[in-house]
Amino acid sequence: MPFPPKPLVDHRIYTIKPRRMPEFLEVFDRLAMPVLQKTLGTPLGFYQSLVGPLNQVVHLWGYDDLVDYERRCHARDTHPDFPAYLAASEHLIVAQETRLIRRVDLPSLQ
Repeated sequence: MPFPPKPLVDHRIYTIKPRRMPEFLEVFDRLAMPVLQKTLGTPLGFYQSLVGPLNQVVHLWGYDDLVDYERRCHARDTHPDFPAYLAASEHLIVAQETRLIRRVDLPSLQ
């Protein structure tokens, strides 16, 4: 199976205030993940930076196409429990980057 398993990936990078990563991860896991798992599904990956720009969390979510992406993001954004996460995390997040990246099917990866 080619990697990633979905042809469209939402690649998100959150930069967290220095020395606040443990608090952010706790808030994210407790308040965001239940909503995200109901609306976006299971993430393809969840990572923390070790080298390069520090204090960053990267998470990847797979989608079938732009319609799937828009539908599931709308479900996330309108979920009644999502504002609690936004309010609890806003003082911890310095910046957010969101990229939609498309899988390239190289024959050598088949």
